Amino acid sequence: MAEVSLQNVRKSFGAVDVIKGVDLQVNDGEFCVFVGPSGCGKSTLLRMIAGLEEISSGELKIGGKDMTKVPPSNRGVAMVFQSYALYPHMSVEENIGFGLKMAKVPKADIEARVAYASKMLQLDTLRQRKPGQLSGGQRQRVAIGRAIVREPGVFLFDEPLSNLDAALRVQMRTELSQLHQDLKSTMIYVTHDQIEAMTMADKIVVLSAGLIEQVGSPLELYHRPKNLFVAQFIGSPKMNVVPAKVAAVSGDIAHVSVDGGSMLALPLRGGKVSVGDVVSLGIRPEHMSVSSEGVMQATVKLAERLGSETMLHLSGPGGAAIIVRSDGLASEKPGDVVALTMPAGCCHLFDAAGIAIVNGALI
Repeated sequence: MAEVSLQNVRKSFGAVDVIKGVDLQVNDGEFCVFVGPSGCGKSTLLRMIAGLEEISSGELKIGGKDMTKVPPSNRGVAMVFQSYALYPHMSVEENIGFGLKMAKVPKADIEARVAYASKMLQLDTLRQRKPGQLSGGQRQRVAIGRAIVREPGVFLFDEPLSNLDAALRVQMRTELSQLHQDLKSTMIYVTHDQIEAMTMADKIVVLSAGLIEQVGSPLELYHRPKNLFVAQFIGSPKMNVVPAKVAAVSGDIAHVSVDGGSMLALPLRGGKVSVGDVVSLGIRPEHMSVSSEGVMQATVKLAERLGSETMLHLSGPGGAAIIVRSDGLASEKPGDVVALTMPAGCCHLFDAAGIAIVNGALI
């Protein structure tokens, strides 16, 4: 078992608190992704799990054993960094097996593990090449192979794809997901790219300023964000948010008005609001559409024509910036005034503090 447990883990650099009390359980065999803006503490938290940063207070357990003060080499983890950090004078197989050689693992075992990792990562025909003769993706696979041969209980990845071009990142995302299925190991992955998080993770941990904002599956975070930060960080383009006010409450229905007089009737589904409450109305770009029967007026500022779809950038009530994911053949152009539909089941309400009152009913 290689579950990872963090209990009230904190990290301070002098008087500066970087990690401010994190409680987290990563289950055995789970692919967990840490996401958040730059400076939120995601890489620091990963390095604390690896043992590369000392834990100021709290407890870290790996496989049920307290690893808080255990040296990195004895934690049963292997880390893949943003930089490939390969030895340029060594061949692929020498780079992959170097750590085992330094640990004085028998030569026959090294050869067997290197052959296994090379085949899994499609490097078996490149084993005699030097790093300078490899592409960026191949170099990253060598770095991953170096981690695989250690046979760790937990793999740690610190933004391993950020140095690759866009097409190669897509390919490597697929390869890493397949690797997780093949190895069935616990993997913790740090990225600032939410698309990587959404496509690869079993569990996403959203961090902000050293604290966890929300933990859940990709679809849970996308459709049931706990607050405005998560709602607008997860999703590309981000969720549209329009200032609104509760005009009336009738049973389980809230009648919400937005600037310009538009009124929507939204099911509260157990949420609590009062007449006069100032709220934020949220809806994803793909859930809005241009229609003659729309309930909100907006002006087109820009139409991004991407072929398969068109991103309409609009100015909504009160000057709110709105993005609508429309059909690739959409005819709207800058300056057009359009009406937008907002299905009640797709709408979210957030209170004045940004905490979710009601989430959409899609899941």
